[in-house]
Amino acid sequence: MDWFPLYNSLRIAGISTVIIFFLGIFSAYYIARAPRLVKGILDVVLTMPLVLPPTVVGYLLLRVLGPKRVIGAWVLETFGVRLTMTWWSAIFATSVVIFPLMYRTARGAFEAFDETLAYAGQTLGLSNAYIFWRIRMPYCRQGILAGTVLAFARALGEYGATSMIAGYTPGRTATISTTVYQLWRTNDDALAFKWVMINMAISAVVLLSVNMLEKKQRTGRRAA
Repeated sequence: MDWFPLYNSLRIAGISTVIIFFLGIFSAYYIARAPRLVKGILDVVLTMPLVLPPTVVGYLLLRVLGPKRVIGAWVLETFGVRLTMTWWSAIFATSVVIFPLMYRTARGAFEAFDETLAYAGQTLGLSNAYIFWRIRMPYCRQGILAGTVLAFARALGEYGATSMIAGYTPGRTATISTTVYQLWRTNDDALAFKWVMINMAISAVVLLSVNMLEKKQRTGRRAA
């Protein structure tokens, strides 16, 4: 049994999760403090990938990163690097798809933060960076961790956008999701079922982790 799809899926999901962890946190932090109109507009734009079909997201990415499009053609001509049909092309698609999950979860955690703690820190002469990393982030850590784990789970199962921008090449771009589809197309139900069970087992562990984090968060709030 070729384990490359599992390795590639974990690699893509891990890198994508790290990227959107920081992008999601900082986007949520600054947008939560923005005026209501600006917040509403940005919310719609940044959350759009959550409700769009993944194939639409993949199509839009191809319109931007394809070798005959402006950005894709410039990168190919300047650096000799294709932005599509490689294993790391899937990182673009996965990051876009899972970003709303991290952003919405982090924004909810920041909006639940007791701002009097930040004001108290400012009166003590603490810098905004210190308050953010040492006061705000520890207070919101359970919600942020839950969003991170949930985003990782979604990244692991991404298929639509990934298949369009990275395709399916055994040993190069294959992921669990694309492998299951290809095995189904070739009537290899036994191997497809094995990959389905592996994906379900990983997803179950991830969801149990999210439930534990949410339970711990609720317990901490009641104790406070």
